[in-house]
Amino acid sequence: MASPFDSLALLLVLAGAALAFAEALIPGAHFIVLGIALLLTGLLALAFPPLAQPFVLAFLVLAFGGLAFYGYRHLDIYGGKGSGRTKDSDSLKGTTGHVTERVTRSGGQVKLDGGGFSPYFAARSMDGEIPEGTEVMVIDPGGGNVVTVEPIDFIEDAIDRELARERANTDGTNTEGTNTERETEEL
Repeated sequence: MASPFDSLALLLVLAGAALAFAEALIPGAHFIVLGIALLLTGLLALAFPPLAQPFVLAFLVLAFGGLAFYGYRHLDIYGGKGSGRTKDSDSLKGTTGHVTERVTRSGGQVKLDGGGFSPYFAARSMDGEIPEGTEVMVIDPGGGNVVTVEPIDFIEDAIDRELARERANTDGTNTEGTNTERETEEL
């Protein structure tokens, strides 16, 4: 009687399991597609020994591989069309998130909204400390996995300045001295 380790079906199961495990270590490398195909083919051949013929196994690997590829690409297994991809550093500028570990000029950690497969990034602040839980925006992606962030309430742009100027004019007059309430009533 032949040893179970001489079985082509068992070899397929082991190779499939190894590739599935490799996908867990290196996500996005597409090892899972071939791993599922080999694993399912090997399990089917172990369950039904007459199928353990080389040409039948080759056909089954191709069939299960096609199904696994379809599932991987179209059934959105990783959660979102392209959201499982890690972004390049340039696309992170302006991304918002929150502080998961106090951010200082020398260290810290943030979790970015839509930050890819691993949304956690090492972070630095421009000025002072940013406490845990604060909402932040990426000012400088920097390249790599270290980003420079500032609290959102600290960031002020032209729109914010214009809104503050309008709030300062709460008495109903604009900078030219005309009464905006009266102008609105006339329209």
